[in-house]
Amino acid sequence: MDFDLTEEQRLLQDSVARLLTDRYGFEQRKAFMQSPEGWSKEIWAQYAELGLLGLPFAEDEGGFGGSNVETMLVAEQLGKAIALEPWIPTVVTGGGFLRHGATAELRAELVPQIAGGELRLAFAHTERQSRYDLNDVATTAKRDGSAWVINGRKGMVIHGDSAGKLIVTARTAGGQRDHKGIGVFLVDATGPGVTRRGYRTVDGQRAAEVEFSGAQAEAVLGSPEDGLPLVDQVVDETIVALAAEAVGCMQVAHDMTIDYMKTRKQFDRPIGSFQALQHRAADMLVQLEQARSMSYFAAMGVEERDPVERRKNMASVKVQIGRSARFVGQQSIQLHGGIAMTMEYAAGHYFKRLTVNDAMFGDADYWLRYLASSGGLVAAA
Repeated sequence: MDFDLTEEQRLLQDSVARLLTDRYGFEQRKAFMQSPEGWSKEIWAQYAELGLLGLPFAEDEGGFGGSNVETMLVAEQLGKAIALEPWIPTVVTGGGFLRHGATAELRAELVPQIAGGELRLAFAHTERQSRYDLNDVATTAKRDGSAWVINGRKGMVIHGDSAGKLIVTARTAGGQRDHKGIGVFLVDATGPGVTRRGYRTVDGQRAAEVEFSGAQAEAVLGSPEDGLPLVDQVVDETIVALAAEAVGCMQVAHDMTIDYMKTRKQFDRPIGSFQALQHRAADMLVQLEQARSMSYFAAMGVEERDPVERRKNMASVKVQIGRSARFVGQQSIQLHGGIAMTMEYAAGHYFKRLTVNDAMFGDADYWLRYLASSGGLVAAA
């Protein structure tokens, strides 16, 4: 199989890498984190200039027409910078709901705003009791004439405090954990009946607790009675971006550790000369390359048309990425020693992002249990 990038893909990768190298140093990132939004509006505008905000949308809708491969390439570079901007929630997750669930008229209205950097989206799905189960939805949506009125609470809405519109899962029928009776709704984040409380997450991103009290939806994305398949598809596509972001984080964590081992001396020798530490660094590299392979697999495996097989593909990606991320992050902290635990040094920040990344939409243990209960990635003969 040919894994070579096209000329356009290499140009995209190089353009993003150059922007982040020039404008997203560790000290600059700390300044962005202290801004009112918690990220850089100036960098967001440059994402728009590069076409990154319209990446997955069709060209005739004002987008770039990119595939999951382009998503993977951009997300990996953002991971290397542990970027703070809401690119994945807006472009990958929010964009996925619009591409697969919105009408042509709604896409014509919103896609140019997203691509131009004017509109940001956030996916409000997690509830206190739901943990990683996308079908566990207690928030309700009731018809009021031709409109839908939403009541309930959502937690850990990534970048929900700065989003202009929220994509909300709400129950229209059935019991709290039924797979049927779930709708996906577009809600004005600043509209009546919506209350947000923003906060900073452990890895420096922003999130929000959101309460809906009689909030009226602007649109329904997909079927209001059977929206879970749409949610599953978009989450699987988001896993592609999360996997690539984690690979970018692991690459930098590994490189930082190797450089440190070459310069840090003990007993008048660089610690990288000690064989035991060389073995640990080699194991880090093995885990990194396994994760990179699974990131490539994610970009291809998400194209599987059978939703059951596609979900197995992405479950295997989450398992390996999560395990690799934990190993690489822990070894980076251990091999750096106490300095890695300080806020002033980057190593710990990469490990924090890897930890949050693993927990997004289910950690490695959750997806391993899923694979075990579903017969494994490859069915036994």
